[in-house]
Amino acid sequence: MDKNSREKIGFVFVNGAGLEGQVWSKVADNLEHPYLFAQFPLRKSSFDSRSHLSLEDYVTHMKRQVDEWGTHNIVIVAHSLGGVLALRLASLITDRLVGIVAVGAAIPKRGGSFLSVLPFPQRILMSIILRTLGTRPPESSIRSGLCNDLSPYQAMEIVKGFIPEAIRVYTDRVNVPFLDVPKLFVKLTKDKEFSPSLQDKMISNLSPQSIRSLDTGHLPMISNPEGLQSILVDFVTKELS
Repeated sequence: MDKNSREKIGFVFVNGAGLEGQVWSKVADNLEHPYLFAQFPLRKSSFDSRSHLSLEDYVTHMKRQVDEWGTHNIVIVAHSLGGVLALRLASLITDRLVGIVAVGAAIPKRGGSFLSVLPFPQRILMSIILRTLGTRPPESSIRSGLCNDLSPYQAMEIVKGFIPEAIRVYTDRVNVPFLDVPKLFVKLTKDKEFSPSLQDKMISNLSPQSIRSLDTGHLPMISNPEGLQSILVDFVTKELS
């Protein structure tokens, strides 16, 4: 057995739109594996300074962090919009990639964008909203969509900390080859942001070897971090051992 195969598998966590890597912190608590919270570029800068960024700019920024990280064998854990970014990132680290976990994640068909996964009427509406109102949803939408099963305090923290993304993260297309690694989709049964039928569509696009369910809304890393951690550990110990 070579040195790399003996090393512990590490998790690279890719968050969704408007959030930061620390949203995964409770999932990582007491996790007996190395982990990296991938950070999006220019997070502390004004929106004007990052509004021009492309999806590739986001991925390049994250890959630099992965390149500097010492862990060789990697499972990417992606949430929501982060699924699109994770597919591209995964295609750039195939020599280190051992698995992918999509947590209520946006998974377009090959050559598709985040917008392409949405049902047709919602896709048109979202496209108009992005062009006219930008990428920060109204507070009421954040509370009812992202935060439907969170406490008032947790919802307030999400609303207060929401960071608008560059528009091209939603519209740029991702054309990556088939990723020949074990894949798991975690379906969120109470998700008000991505309906069960929409998640089924993304499951079909990902073609995972396994599917697990969590009885949560869109942010299980906040509402049920222990349950999500248990699923990740099971994936590594049972699917990758």
